[in-house]
Amino acid sequence: MSSFQEKMSALMARPGQDPVSKDEVSWWLKFAGRGVGTLGGFIAIFLGIWNCVSILLANVAALIAGLWQIVAGFIVLCIEAPCCCMFIDHVQRISDVVEHRPFWNRAVAYVIMAIPPIIIEIGTCTILGSGLIFATGVIYGMMALGKKASVEEMRQAAAASEAARPSSGVPSSNMRSNLVANAQPISFTGAPVLDSNI
Repeated sequence: MSSFQEKMSALMARPGQDPVSKDEVSWWLKFAGRGVGTLGGFIAIFLGIWNCVSILLANVAALIAGLWQIVAGFIVLCIEAPCCCMFIDHVQRISDVVEHRPFWNRAVAYVIMAIPPIIIEIGTCTILGSGLIFATGVIYGMMALGKKASVEEMRQAAAASEAARPSSGVPSSNMRSNLVANAQPISFTGAPVLDSNI
């Protein structure tokens, strides 16, 4: 009866709803996402400002990468730690809207925001600042994948799939199976010997 209830709840789910319940994510992963996002936002803003100073050396690419990094760090900071941006109107509301979105939305947004500064200007400041934003996106991507099954559940699933497979006519996923039933093993022959009499 529980599988029927699960199927019905899956049918009744909202179109943008995350299939992984936010309650199934472990607490340390949630804190890691918030912590790396907050720290990464601050570091990205600081290193973006440091990159912008390089305009004094006529490095326009570093200026553009620094500005992008400042904006990306500020957006991440507004979403992950809205208490740090209380002086800006509607930050809490934007953070609440993002909080109700699936984890994979945040993961994709952070990864996309982190890539352009590294492409524009490859340097220590852009790699470190945008790398922390990228790491935050990876953490949220791991949250979107959900909780891993227990060892016993994985063994039962493997045994069930092995038992359900017919013995003939269906290709096997076993590593030792051949693509063709009558295939012979390939032997290695050495390099051809050159005859010096020719």
